Amino acid sequence: MSAHPQPRLTPEEYLELDRASQFRNEYYNGHMYAMSGGSVPHAIIIGNLTRETGNVLKGRPCFVAPSDLRVGVSPDGLYTYPDVVVVCGEIKVLDGRNDTVLNPILIIEVLSPSTEACDRGFKSAQYRTLETLQEYALVSQTEPRVEIFRRQSTGDWLLSEAVGLESICRFQQRRLERQAVRNLRERDVRSRVAHALVRAASRLVSTPTTTPPS
Repeated sequence: MSAHPQPRLTPEEYLELDRASQFRNEYYNGHMYAMSGGSVPHAIIIGNLTRETGNVLKGRPCFVAPSDLRVGVSPDGLYTYPDVVVVCGEIKVLDGRNDTVLNPILIIEVLSPSTEACDRGFKSAQYRTLETLQEYALVSQTEPRVEIFRRQSTGDWLLSEAVGLESICRFQQRRLERQAVRNLRERDVRSRVAHALVRAASRLVSTPTTTPPS
């Protein structure tokens, strides 16, 4: 039996299908890809990141969204659902609908075995084409480590790392002092699952930026 190739979709066709779907789907280069479900540790980290980042941004013209918000990375290329998205200032959305943002300043992905290669490689390269994006962060589930790729005034990207429970994670738009990423064991799960619990301190210290967000 020969496999039938899937027909290519236009971005408009993808958006219509995804909006009508009960499940989230990503899109790239004419093809739609169903997203797999997450794990308990993955969900815990996303929840903590969303809550604590929202706390330190309170009172600022910014909002934080978890993984149910679509990001349009390019008009005819990639549409995806990052784990955490931060938008500051005017919120730009696609085609007048409020389900696809176009101008994130910060994207965070929580690494998992099935997505780490894509998050580090393909998605990293795609995200960095967004003109508004200032930082792209990768958070480990298995060790206290956060990697931040930061846009420089030259257009280059610089990698910095926060490693260890007492490390400080400094974002370009603000400093978030983090005592976190704790590894716990889930007693009732046979396979040993690491729970990385991310806490951000509520104290916010403003830092000047060399490249203000658009």
